[in-house]
Amino acid sequence: MPVSAPAPTLPELVLAGSVSKRADVLVIGLTSGDDGPEALLGGGLVDETVLGDLLDAATAVGATGKSEELTRVPAPATLTVTSVLAVGLGAADKIDAEQVRRSAGAAARALTGVEVVATTLSAVDLGAAVEGFALGAYTFTEFRSAKSAPGADARPPARIEFLVASPRARDAKAALTRATAIAEAVATAREFVNTPPSHLYPAEFADRAKALGTAAGLKVEVLDEKALAKQGFGGIVGVGQGSSRPPRLVRLSYSSKKRKAPKVALVGKGVTFDTGGISIKPAAGMENMTSDMGGAAAVIATVVLAAKLGVAADVTATVPMAENMPSSTAQRPGDVLTQYGGTTVEVINTDAEGRLILADAIVRACEDEPDYLIDTATLTGAQMVALGTRTPGVMGTDEFRDRVAELSRSVGENGWAMPLPAELRADLNSRVADLANVTPHRWGGMSAAAIFLKEFVAEGVQWAHLDVAGPAFNTGSPFGYIGKGGTGVPVRTMFAVIEDIAANG
Repeated sequence: MPVSAPAPTLPELVLAGSVSKRADVLVIGLTSGDDGPEALLGGGLVDETVLGDLLDAATAVGATGKSEELTRVPAPATLTVTSVLAVGLGAADKIDAEQVRRSAGAAARALTGVEVVATTLSAVDLGAAVEGFALGAYTFTEFRSAKSAPGADARPPARIEFLVASPRARDAKAALTRATAIAEAVATAREFVNTPPSHLYPAEFADRAKALGTAAGLKVEVLDEKALAKQGFGGIVGVGQGSSRPPRLVRLSYSSKKRKAPKVALVGKGVTFDTGGISIKPAAGMENMTSDMGGAAAVIATVVLAAKLGVAADVTATVPMAENMPSSTAQRPGDVLTQYGGTTVEVINTDAEGRLILADAIVRACEDEPDYLIDTATLTGAQMVALGTRTPGVMGTDEFRDRVAELSRSVGENGWAMPLPAELRADLNSRVADLANVTPHRWGGMSAAAIFLKEFVAEGVQWAHLDVAGPAFNTGSPFGYIGKGGTGVPVRTMFAVIEDIAANG
């Protein structure tokens, strides 16, 4: 039976000119100030007198308008909804798209059991409101039986109506289409990450990626373990050889069919489960290594998004997939493998496996002679030590690194430029091979991993490496439009970069 493409369940997202009779709850925005909260007027979509009454009701029960604060009050008789949810947006002069996303997401998460929601947040920023509500409403329940599946009172909203002045206006329709596609891409990456390793192993991951790519009209190539060995992908083969479920390499290509279109290569780490191999990880928290293919999930979703929205750049995703297991066939500390392209690497630590499969994929991606290359991976615990769980580290060629980091912050994914200290390169020298896969110390681990990858990037290619070890998977409490589990980071960063390259070269 053919594998179907992942299809995350999101609410129906529609434009509306007024609050419909179908709506159960109206979501409005409050701002905070020295004189107390204020209601955003919502572009005249709700009568100002009614908004004033709602503000008084919310203030009476303690609303302050601070970011993402939620206050629910009964609706006045003049509205057809049963209740109104006031969500805080913080100081009026500091509201940006990301704050709208976060507030919309917080509202969506709070409205379980509500079938239809209308909102005026769309009057502040339609695209951000759509993304926030859609992603805040995302849930993953595939593996819940009737015993624990959410009942009607615990399900997220099924329909969100975004109030705008002219629902038929071309700009509004275009903004809705774009934001919906972006939300679907992020949710698709989340869907991959949240699928447990018992059900998402390299062959299955490859099949699902192929189905997704085929449905989007992409050119798809899949190399199995025999083809990988024959063609010399020593890093992917080496990491995957300890598992009974062999590795894969998937290539998904989108052609804009534009003359002289810039070429962008994406590479994502697809370790479907990481035990650490022979250098085995501690048991505590190892279940979170289901997320070690977050980079692969993101690049697959991004190239499909590029095709769906027809960006004027050619984009190819090269995605290595392996399961890192300890067994009698697993690679050992001290083994030497030959990466695709001929570089030899001494494997000092088998838990530094992501860089081995990425190196193969980067060399293969560079054979296409791209103008730009972005690789992303849940690569190092050092990323979280340096930057925390919500801030991706961005490394690479200086100008492109800074460009990627700035665009990442502009879309709310918080990328931060990090250096590649020259002195760390000597620490990757091996006694027996061209390179060692780790340094002999714990200092600068995130940068050292990127310095290793730099060895495989072709001359003249503008390159950025995004380490998303923490940001790709939320093990803490939900916040904004982020639930527990897969986050979809850095799909929006990579797509913003691709669009920027298409527009500006």
